[in-house]
Amino acid sequence: MIKLYNIDGCGYCSMVREVLAQMSLEYEKIDVPWSHQQRKEVYEASGQTSVPVMVDGDITLDDEYEIIDYLKKTYPVNS
Repeated sequence: MIKLYNIDGCGYCSMVREVLAQMSLEYEKIDVPWSHQQRKEVYEASGQTSVPVMVDGDITLDDEYEIIDYLKKTYPVNS
């Protein structure tokens, strides 16, 4: 299952959540603290502390545009 490391007040995270919702993709939302120093879980997943970070199996992405691109290429919407 897709994991999204997220902060609800983060506009970049919101962009990713919006695309996940539009595509009706299930994912686990992991809310992280505002303080970068407390984001151990994000650091362990990606090697850095910024969000959003998405983990899908062996794939870890830490840029909202790369995440959205990946989702659209990997999970095409059937019309």
